[in-house]
Amino acid sequence: MIAIVGRPNVGKSTLFNRLVGMRQAIVDETAGVTRDRHYGTSDWNGRSFSVIDTGGYARNTDDVFEEEIRKQVHLAIDEADVILFMVDVGSGITDFDQMIADILRRQKKPVITVVNKVDTSDRMYDSHQFHALGLGGNLFCISSAQGHGTGDLMDRIIELLPPAAEIREGLSIPHIAIVGKPNVGKSSLTNALLGEERHIVTPVAGTTRDAITTRYNKFGHDFMLIDTAGLRKKGKVHEDLEFYSVMRAVRAIEYADVCILMLDASLGVESQDMSIFNLIIRNKKGCVLVVNKWDTVVKDSHTMKAYQQTIIKRIAPFTDLPIIFTSVTEKQRILEVLNAAAKVCENRNRKISTSKLNDIMLPEIEQYPPPAIKGKYIRIKYITQLPTPVPSFAFFCNLPQYIREDYKRFLENKLRSHFDFTGCPIQIFIRQK
Repeated sequence: MIAIVGRPNVGKSTLFNRLVGMRQAIVDETAGVTRDRHYGTSDWNGRSFSVIDTGGYARNTDDVFEEEIRKQVHLAIDEADVILFMVDVGSGITDFDQMIADILRRQKKPVITVVNKVDTSDRMYDSHQFHALGLGGNLFCISSAQGHGTGDLMDRIIELLPPAAEIREGLSIPHIAIVGKPNVGKSSLTNALLGEERHIVTPVAGTTRDAITTRYNKFGHDFMLIDTAGLRKKGKVHEDLEFYSVMRAVRAIEYADVCILMLDASLGVESQDMSIFNLIIRNKKGCVLVVNKWDTVVKDSHTMKAYQQTIIKRIAPFTDLPIIFTSVTEKQRILEVLNAAAKVCENRNRKISTSKLNDIMLPEIEQYPPPAIKGKYIRIKYITQLPTPVPSFAFFCNLPQYIREDYKRFLENKLRSHFDFTGCPIQIFIRQK
């Protein structure tokens, strides 16, 4: 996890948007626009990492949010593995910069000084003054608006991150995370599965603060079960403790192999459920949807089917996943949840031989070839599965640039119809033959 810190208006959100590859944080010339932390995922040379954009650190200003922003910066620093300290070459070292540098020097974490707005060679010479902040030799000159120097910065971030092997240590058995909004019954499900009152359960939303990992070894299953804190909307996260809880829950999703996303049957699929679902899919994790508190719904013979159709409409286009209706308090169908999670885990690790893939998929492609564009015919010659932790397939063809997204979806649907990848996102790559 990377935290971007610095005083207001040095370009933190611009760099954040560049790292995550989308305009997620608001960027404006007005100082102090960012007040909440923004959270995103970045990928560089095959390594993924999380990025937190914090509000500008300030003291003794007339901004009513100043105290809250300062707290959030401290929390982000505590949670991060690498800290990017942003400064502005145009204004040189300010009192605020000195104040933040003083905090960062006390941290036992790698700090990279990022000198922003270096868009001419003259400004390169001015950047050396920032060595006076005493934060070591990790100093990079960039222009976050234009992207100059960000490649070298990313290379350095990857060097300073904990090795991937170290992160995956202890994750040799599957990890299954139970996630969802507060008060949908995540801890109750964990207790019911473990057969003991392991976690505190109350009607108060937000009782669970930390992500609690327990080894589950029953009924032929062996995996780590992670009960997480409820993920609520950013605007409703008021206290420091809850910020930690949310970050731990997000990390639990990143480390898990399969996520059990719990919904409240009485509320249906809300926007926050969709945010968590999209986070799971963005991180390419297996997913099982559990509709809890099914005993509270007034039902007839068609209710379950209609409810299932509503969910499928909301989560499209990724609809190939198990949906289970449970009542944890009544112990209804809770073992089905485990069986489904174990099956998704197995599907996620499924490897298909190249010969079998080509024998099955090439006739399908021949029957429905990619549409010709500008009089050019696209021919897919060869398919292979890539050696990645999630199911990924490379299709080799003569004109990869002309294959559209809808045809990629067609290929994915054909793969799903012939091979069991229920609950797992599939990645499709079109490569030059």
